[in-house]
Amino acid sequence: MINNIRKDAENRMKKCIEIFKNYTNKIHTGRISPNLLNNIQVKCYGMFTPLRQLASIVAENSYTLAITVFDNKIISLVEKAIMDSELGLNPVLHNDSIIRISSPSLTEERRKSLVKMIRIETERCKISLRKIRRDSNDKIKYLLKDKIISEDKEHCYQNDVQKLTNFWIKEVDIIFLNKEKELMQFH
Repeated sequence: MINNIRKDAENRMKKCIEIFKNYTNKIHTGRISPNLLNNIQVKCYGMFTPLRQLASIVAENSYTLAITVFDNKIISLVEKAIMDSELGLNPVLHNDSIIRISSPSLTEERRKSLVKMIRIETERCKISLRKIRRDSNDKIKYLLKDKIISEDKEHCYQNDVQKLTNFWIKEVDIIFLNKEKELMQFH
């Protein structure tokens, strides 16, 4: 029973970290990456399809992505999906077959603004981790209340959950610090 509580907490915390990593990976740091477009869905063929399944995406240089759509009939749909995304990108069609996305270098003010946004998301992630800890501790308290475990075991299990929480909070801090460092480097 207690192992299930710990495993559940660990799995939920890992998912929380993955969501945070995905968020930070979407933040443009001055070098444009094909990963920037990972979450774009294109409405075509009667359903939403990930852009990666419809086109090849390569970084031509540190400021330009080239998107080669496999089916030329849906190029306008791909352009629309990119423009409608919250990424603030402006696709430009070249030679009726390649979509290019250029990204100007970031100003210092924009870099600081992005760091603030990431810091806010870092705190949200930490709050989520603490909520998971609280849920786990509540389940442990119910085990004590139902006399399934002793008070000593309750204390031991709650310490275990706290260590797990501390580990993942440190991971969040490391991800944040690395992204901040990456953002504040001038090219």
